[in-house]
Amino acid sequence: MKRRTLKEYILLFSKGVGMGAADVVPGVSGGTIAFITGIYEELLGSIRSVDGEAIRLLSKFKLLDFWKHINGTFLVVLLAGIGLSFASLSRLILYLLEYYPEMLWSFFFGLIMASAVVVAKKITRWTPGVIIAGILGAAIAFYITVATPGQTPEAYWFIFLSGAIAICAMILPGISGSFILVLLAKYEYIMLALKELKLGIIITFGLGCITGILSFSHVINWMLKNYHNVTVALLTGFMVGSLNKVWPWKVTVQTYTDRHGEVKPLVQDNVLPGAYEVLTGQEAYLVYGVVLAIFGFLLVYLIDYFTDDNTTKV
Repeated sequence: MKRRTLKEYILLFSKGVGMGAADVVPGVSGGTIAFITGIYEELLGSIRSVDGEAIRLLSKFKLLDFWKHINGTFLVVLLAGIGLSFASLSRLILYLLEYYPEMLWSFFFGLIMASAVVVAKKITRWTPGVIIAGILGAAIAFYITVATPGQTPEAYWFIFLSGAIAICAMILPGISGSFILVLLAKYEYIMLALKELKLGIIITFGLGCITGILSFSHVINWMLKNYHNVTVALLTGFMVGSLNKVWPWKVTVQTYTDRHGEVKPLVQDNVLPGAYEVLTGQEAYLVYGVVLAIFGFLLVYLIDYFTDDNTTKV
């Protein structure tokens, strides 16, 4: 369990706020923020520590040992930041998505582009295998962004599976867990279940999330320790491929009607700012978009600079 000062815990809390803000936006992963701020490996390790030994300590009421074993203070402070972000920023983010999507997506485009550059710097040796892993990661993420949601079962086994897959995506830089749920045609289904307190669905989904994150954290942690460069290249590829999703200027080519009767975009194509204005009749906000993309890019570099001592450990 890593000892931190009050200043370091405040910084950790702010990183949680950043992760929460990223997860609110469709197509952006909180795992990206965790990676570039240098807490990704500790986050995986803390999740992985919720194991048989943790259960044994808890069953014997050795609460202090249990807390140290799971790095409890780290998890609580980080989750508090994420929770605060969801509660305070979600409405702002959703407002910007509705009324100023071009500028918001521009900011995240610059942020993710810089993230890919920063993370790629962690690769100590470029080999054919590392390059292939990067290309594969980009191809997978790109396919996910262009895949069209389809009809899927509403059986409990599929709800469980959806939770396991979505939570794994949430801790992967570059891949959004909420977007995975959209592809599985379960995002709205789960949101409705939460709103209507359908406990059977909520519990099944939650168990899937717990199972997925506890098992997948072991896999990623093992890959980082044994195949560091290949794993980092794969994660970098995920970020590069996800840029297709956060391109600021899109036109809708196919829509669908949700459960509330609202028409929403289903398939969108990326276009240049000039074509966007012609096709949609809306302002592209190109200058603002470029400025915000540069700001997002520089923000990541500042975060990387001030947390460099941590990121070198990844």
